[in-house]
Amino acid sequence: MADLGIRREDKNEWERRVPLTPKHVEILVREQGHRVIVQPSDIRIFPDDDFRHAGARVEDDLSACRAIVGVKEMPAEMLVPGPSYLAFFHVIKGQAYNMPLLRQALDQGVTLLDYEPIVDSSGQRLVFFGRHAGYAGMIDGLWALGQRLAQEGVASPLQKVRRAFAYDTVEDARATIAQEVGREIREHGIDAASHPLVIGFTGSGNVSQGAQEVLDELPVVEIAPEDLATLLGKEELSRHSVYKVAFRRQDRADFARFLPYLTMLVNGIYWEEGHPRLVTRADAERLWATPEGPKLKVLADLSCDIAGSIEVTVRTSTNGDPVYVYSPATGRETSGVAGHGPVVLAVDNLPAELPRSASRWFGDSLLPLMPSLIAADLSRPIDQLTLLPELQRAVITHQGRLTPAFQYLDEFVSAQGV
Repeated sequence: MADLGIRREDKNEWERRVPLTPKHVEILVREQGHRVIVQPSDIRIFPDDDFRHAGARVEDDLSACRAIVGVKEMPAEMLVPGPSYLAFFHVIKGQAYNMPLLRQALDQGVTLLDYEPIVDSSGQRLVFFGRHAGYAGMIDGLWALGQRLAQEGVASPLQKVRRAFAYDTVEDARATIAQEVGREIREHGIDAASHPLVIGFTGSGNVSQGAQEVLDELPVVEIAPEDLATLLGKEELSRHSVYKVAFRRQDRADFARFLPYLTMLVNGIYWEEGHPRLVTRADAERLWATPEGPKLKVLADLSCDIAGSIEVTVRTSTNGDPVYVYSPATGRETSGVAGHGPVVLAVDNLPAELPRSASRWFGDSLLPLMPSLIAADLSRPIDQLTLLPELQRAVITHQGRLTPAFQYLDEFVSAQGV
């Protein structure tokens, strides 16, 4: 029996990440003595041979593994008795589309763990891709802004920014943006037609922090939200800087007052019904009521909540077709950057655009938990499993039963009739 299986990702052609890189596998095999099987893949960012050289076996059959890990959720038919399974299963909010998967886990007597509830004693998540969603979202947002300005006939240093997946690593992307774009802004400035270029951020978590780190590679001057209206009308504002505004929680009420001063808004906050919206459809109708339109060009909605904080996020976009223009007049959207309305970036799988860096970061966090998962005796009752507390909190089903913390999911399974 192998100790650990790493499944290939098959959700879409863009999903090239791994939960553990060859370097992590080498530690498990050569330093800790574990046996690891990796499923072969033609699209994974790390080739099969890299895993072979790390000491893993590369083969399709994972049925003899004690634990199986992946990035995205596995097909329901893959869940069979025996191993424990760890992935982003997207069930803990009662997501309807994955209730059949949860039903399979219950019917097959499976032990299912999810990355999202892996938290420390203070509730802080330990294994996540959020910062890389911010990195990729900001890179794509700058690209989208450069493309929109070019479509409007405005020259911009941002036209040199490529999509996130065109860079090998986050470090490569940041260095290139700093050298090519940042240097041009310092030396030649922003075109008068788009000056001052103002980018606003919401949220204080990993997504927003990652996005801000990318922007900070440019010559940035930070402005307080309350100073937007007075500062941005001053002629002495330098065309050799990009202006950054980090909004706070208290700024979200009556957020519409800030919109006329922004060139791009980068949204990194999770939205729930009843929370205030940042950009409503009525806001969009008002801003785009004139033929020339507002200063605001791009809404980079990294949280991707449909009709949520950004109400004009009417659908998610894809890695292959990342942006659309929302028409305030019709309420419809059109792919691309051309049209009378804001460009909306709402890719719901952004970390996949930086697969090498994202996998390394993720695996560094996950690796310390692997020996505990591998060693767990799944025949024991849930309260007697010898799991680290961080993993114990993440057990959704054990031996085909919902654990106490996730009993609430029973009503979602029943509601779907599965």
